[in-house]
Amino acid sequence: MVPNGWDLACFESLKISIIDGDRGINYPKKEDYLTDGYALFLGADNIENGLLNIEKTIYISKEKHNSMRKGVVQESDIILVMRGNGTGRSCIYTNKVESHAARINSGLIIIRVHQDYSNVHFLQQLLLSPVIQKQFESFMFGSAQPQLTVRLLKSLRFACPPPLEQKKISQILTTWDQAIATTERLLDLARQQKKALMQQLLTGKKRLADKSGVKFQSEWHRTELGELLDYKQPTPYLVDSTEYRDEYKIPVLTAGKTFILGYTDETSGIYQEDLPAIIFDDFTTDSKFVDFPFKAKSSAMKILVAKKGVSIKYVFEAMQMLNFAVGGHQRHWISIFSNLVVPIPSKEEQEKIATVLSAADQEIDTLLSQLNGLKQEKKALMQTLLTGKRRVSLENTERTPC
Repeated sequence: MVPNGWDLACFESLKISIIDGDRGINYPKKEDYLTDGYALFLGADNIENGLLNIEKTIYISKEKHNSMRKGVVQESDIILVMRGNGTGRSCIYTNKVESHAARINSGLIIIRVHQDYSNVHFLQQLLLSPVIQKQFESFMFGSAQPQLTVRLLKSLRFACPPPLEQKKISQILTTWDQAIATTERLLDLARQQKKALMQQLLTGKKRLADKSGVKFQSEWHRTELGELLDYKQPTPYLVDSTEYRDEYKIPVLTAGKTFILGYTDETSGIYQEDLPAIIFDDFTTDSKFVDFPFKAKSSAMKILVAKKGVSIKYVFEAMQMLNFAVGGHQRHWISIFSNLVVPIPSKEEQEKIATVLSAADQEIDTLLSQLNGLKQEKKALMQTLLTGKRRVSLENTERTPC
């Protein structure tokens, strides 16, 4: 159902142009790529999370640029990934490299709005939203190689408000984007600061003060991990059912990137002694610090606990500094990893370092929670604003072109 005052629109009805890249005989080959040149040659790697990323840039010469017919990007064009990695990602092009022209490679497409009919920022928010992304997914379902086509883009249908309302909606969502971007920068900075602290504190380059305010002076020792940590097999703590639900209480963990696989209602076989502990993937050597009761999913996990006189948090952070290359599909803890050495100060200094790094973790966790909250808020706003379920006030909105 189309909201009152809105239209069921498509690219053609809004006079939106779709411009693909040149695929002719003059299309650049790898030997034509330059580290600097006349024109940016944009690809999927330059488009991420709705933003233009020019950290990885390819250039082409003026001669090559002029020999090609189509695909020149203008300021405020939308660039959309049409195939391969990142299909469906998009961003608004802004010329971040002054004095350089820009064009797209054959895996992208240019979407150019007519400002009398549509607002580019509104359209970009729409492309990022479930309204359009679900249509993209239906087009690509079952495809071995994800791809979109011009024909599919022209078949998109969506509810569209008048230009003034488009502008107001885009302004609201852009405010959330700015808050998200600011929080992401703060989070990245906090992570960099923790990394710098680790480099200083875990190597002894920077010594902290003891309880009396005097810097620690005692000698450090290089000690094998197996002398610092005991290990437990996960067998008694393995989950019986993988029917997880968010309303259940006990987390089921993996040492990999996912960390919390889900939540179980099982009440027996919960690991809750000797916490905090480290969970260690015996095959990948990934590890996580855990300070709450849990169950495990994989028998390949080792549960590592500190021996007497050892700070488990300190050892965990020291493990993150190890430069270890995983070789082959084999178990690593007993045969290899437990023999690796880390620098170890006195127990008191270990705990002091662990406290400082835990404070850094807390700052990171706070920012991450704020970021996730902002993303959820924006997602909810997109669901209501871009579908007309929630209407905006047009008071104090300038009646300027889109």
